[in-house]
Amino acid sequence: MLEKIRHWRDQRIAARRAIAEPLWRYALQHCAPAQRLGPADQARLRVLVTLFLERKSIEPAAGLVLSDADRVLLATHACVPILALGLDWYAGWRSVIVYPEAFVPRRTQVDAAGVEHVSHHALAGEAWLRGPVILSLADVHQTGQVPGHNVVIHEMAHKLDMRNGEANGFPPLPRRMDPHVWSQVFASAWHGLHEDQRLGLDLPLDPYALESPGEFFAVASEAYFETPQALHATLPAVYQQLAQFYAI
Repeated sequence: MLEKIRHWRDQRIAARRAIAEPLWRYALQHCAPAQRLGPADQARLRVLVTLFLERKSIEPAAGLVLSDADRVLLATHACVPILALGLDWYAGWRSVIVYPEAFVPRRTQVDAAGVEHVSHHALAGEAWLRGPVILSLADVHQTGQVPGHNVVIHEMAHKLDMRNGEANGFPPLPRRMDPHVWSQVFASAWHGLHEDQRLGLDLPLDPYALESPGEFFAVASEAYFETPQALHATLPAVYQQLAQFYAI
């Protein structure tokens, strides 16, 4: 009964706050993974995007003015990974903070000698455990210009990974999946890419994937949605695991 009530409520929200057709066309034109979906899946995605915009707070920062087109586009990218999983996979956090350009968070670290070091590295995106997702709008708009890159999907993959703690490349898996197979496939691929890098070979993924297992999952997720054929050709076992996880 509760599920029926919730479905009825979601349908009312989707109807009452329906995305205007020009905004939806713009989002599809600038989100390649959404373009590749069939009509039925695009319709499901449109409802999911509407609910995402209802439940999440998209907050501009540093003087940015966000247009309705930007909000719908960002939400469309964000909802592609959960088209089959559902919006509940984004539970536990509410805000998406959007900067005009790459942002520079202040990081402090104390070394073994007790000396404090401050780092200033420009970031295109960041996901906080039990906190917001932070994005650069310039990088959102550049999605698709570099094959395999999608900053929104990258950070949302981290959020999926964080559903069972720190991002470690092992998100909670649907019951149909074998966690031992997942671990073997991702560990083997990650170590194999490290060896390829050591030998000076070209990598099929952005080298940032080798920073940690969590980054490997996020970068591979970007590739799965942005350049699926290339990922299937170069890392077929990883592709198959992601296909089962995302079920798209």
